[in-house]
Amino acid sequence: MFLTNLLSRIFPSVHAEEEIECSDKKKSDDPMEALREKCKQLPEAKNLFQLLRKCTNRVKSKKQTTETCVEELFDFLYFVDHCVAKDLFKLLK
Repeated sequence: MFLTNLLSRIFPSVHAEEEIECSDKKKSDDPMEALREKCKQLPEAKNLFQLLRKCTNRVKSKKQTTETCVEELFDFLYFVDHCVAKDLFKLLK
């Protein structure tokens, strides 16, 4: 206890400040988020997401499995990102 008190006097503690939230913060005006949502609504993206969901349900239903859904996840994310990339740079200032 003595050592702790001594050290705390020599080396003061530093604490992180809490982030102050403003009630008037607007939703993000990030064009990429809007494009991403638009791309997720395309039929091919919906099909890829459905495959991901089926894989996830299959994996969760098993007690032990080596199967992962990484391939399905990457396919979905790649499609959405590729779709976003087509139009994103047109919207940037």
